[in-house]
Amino acid sequence: MSSPPVVVPRAAASLIVLRDGADGPEVLMLRRAEKPGDQNSGAVVFPGGLLDAADSASYPLCDGLDDAQASAQLGLPANGLNYWVAAVRECFEEAGLLFDKDSGGQPLVLDSHDADALAAMRHALHANEIGMADVCAKLGVRIDVGALAYFSHWMTPMGMPKVFDTRFFVTRALAGQTARHDTTETVELLWLKPADALKRGMKLMNVTEVTLKALAAHANVESVLDAARAQQKVTMIRPRLARSSKGPRQVVNPGEWAYAEIGRLDTEGRGDVSTELAPGVPVWLSPRILRVTAPNGSIMTGPGTNSYFVGAPGGDDWTLIDPGPDDAAHVQALIAAAPGPVKRILVTHTHKDHSPAAAALKAATAAPTAGRVADYPEWQDTAFQPDQVLAHGERLALGEGVTLRVLHTPGHASNHLCYLLEEEKLLFTGDHIMQGSTVVINPPDGNMATYLDSLRMLLQEDIEWLAPGHGFLIDQPHAAVNKLIAHRLAREAKVLAAVKSQGPAPERELLAEVYADTPAHLHTVALRSLRAHLQKLQQDGVAQCADDGRWSLA
Repeated sequence: MSSPPVVVPRAAASLIVLRDGADGPEVLMLRRAEKPGDQNSGAVVFPGGLLDAADSASYPLCDGLDDAQASAQLGLPANGLNYWVAAVRECFEEAGLLFDKDSGGQPLVLDSHDADALAAMRHALHANEIGMADVCAKLGVRIDVGALAYFSHWMTPMGMPKVFDTRFFVTRALAGQTARHDTTETVELLWLKPADALKRGMKLMNVTEVTLKALAAHANVESVLDAARAQQKVTMIRPRLARSSKGPRQVVNPGEWAYAEIGRLDTEGRGDVSTELAPGVPVWLSPRILRVTAPNGSIMTGPGTNSYFVGAPGGDDWTLIDPGPDDAAHVQALIAAAPGPVKRILVTHTHKDHSPAAAALKAATAAPTAGRVADYPEWQDTAFQPDQVLAHGERLALGEGVTLRVLHTPGHASNHLCYLLEEEKLLFTGDHIMQGSTVVINPPDGNMATYLDSLRMLLQEDIEWLAPGHGFLIDQPHAAVNKLIAHRLAREAKVLAAVKSQGPAPERELLAEVYADTPAHLHTVALRSLRAHLQKLQQDGVAQCADDGRWSLA
């Protein structure tokens, strides 16, 4: 298969213009004209467009920021000010608004100028017959680049026919200037509350939709400007293309579950990686790893339990990690998907969505099982009795260039194991870490203090990827682990505050306060983790439980 042609990104700038309305900020939006070959034809957008070589000629006319300062903000060696100038220029071309200052340092009242003359000037600017320096000379103004705050940095997904490297700025609309769309690039002008713009069913580009959601979180224009100016560093956002049941070329943004996995499996922007974990569908995560997801998706298991085949490419020695639930369709899907003879079956822990299929797979393949037995039988697959009991630090050679190291990670379950594929620095996490939610810690087999210790242990390991029992591949493992630890400690602080304010109090009364941010239908499950937090506080000597089940400070 030949590689797709390299598309050179085009530098562009866009300006988000805001004004305070009766019910919060309103944003200026323009409907693009319908044009053949334009991938954003007919979309409702913010004013913006490509940088022009002539933009640098306006540097001497810029107030509030010089090129060195502008370049530093954008992380560029030079010519960063071009983006500010282009944002001002494009807004004047497309919307008739000019962010400037007259000789007295005040914004120009454009509405007092001849409308036809301004329209002609805008058309000439669009046609490259004049530049911003000419506009400033004719109107007797300077460009107020200091009025624009750097907001975000986006690049079009790899795989699109045109790729734009766009810097977004935000500013407040000026008094004495009425926005008017042009008749070349835009056909309609709208002032809308960001939340209303999202509801109107208009054609919105992905970046526009995400930006509107961010704007909708602010109560007024000053709040938006303060947030933009407070950013220490603006990280480039580059969505990825994928496919889903909704159709091909789905746009996936950073932070969405499939984003990291798409980047690992599709380095060329083909857009053929799925955004869904379809039950029974084999997915190669590397030449050594094949994933099959069980059809047991639920509120507790997310999209379903993942089973992983691990082995040397083209070899005849394959290991199955977590056979999953005792589901006939899933067992048959695993047998059909096996890349070669299955020589061993590993289990991360014996909760009933991870190990019960081991018996059927062992019967079908004659492969021995390995894992550990839990200390307490509640919620466990008690039928699982491993042929081999694995120890922390044990290394399993699965063929040439394929080595698993066993990590005992109790907390979610006393017998929980993770498996580190050393050659890929990839950790199969079972339920120690799952995507999209925190795991339930259910005493007595679950232990919160032990769980936190097991998480901290992973920070000492050289890991680059996590392959969870539920969800897609996760990158930046240490960041994910630190986030989990912080979340658990924040929840612990809420538990301690509730005990302090309500105690002596039973668990049910504490639950309502500690998990007020959790839907009521999940409180039965949340009660287990609350109990684990309380027991940790008791172990720490901070809380105590009376004989009547009421908790108070120790």
